[in-house]
Amino acid sequence: MAEELKVRYSDKDLEEFRALIEEKIEKAKSHLELLKSSYMNDGNNGTDDTSPTFKAFEEGSETMSKEANTQLAIRQEKFIRDLKSALLRIENKTYGICRVTGKLINKERLKLVPHATLSIEAKNMQK
Repeated sequence: MAEELKVRYSDKDLEEFRALIEEKIEKAKSHLELLKSSYMNDGNNGTDDTSPTFKAFEEGSETMSKEANTQLAIRQEKFIRDLKSALLRIENKTYGICRVTGKLINKERLKLVPHATLSIEAKNMQK
């Protein structure tokens, strides 16, 4: 008889993933705070004492960088939401199960992309 496939990750594995995800959430939150403070700030990025050339360059790119920072902040907020959803899946013991194939997502993939909900197999099917 064929070996039964694992249906979910063990509680020990889930705890390892929880620690990884919580660490990523903390880093993402601090990155988000940096982004927010840089685009909410009045353009004085503490460059008063730097070279005039840099100051002129900075003022010229201020609008562009505010837009870029806003986009980065939006992506960072989505990343944090996705990570928090992954924590919920850990609570429900459904973490690491592909939502298309129902198989376990490779552990290495989850370490790199801890909020993944698709296995590589399912991701490739989307192309």
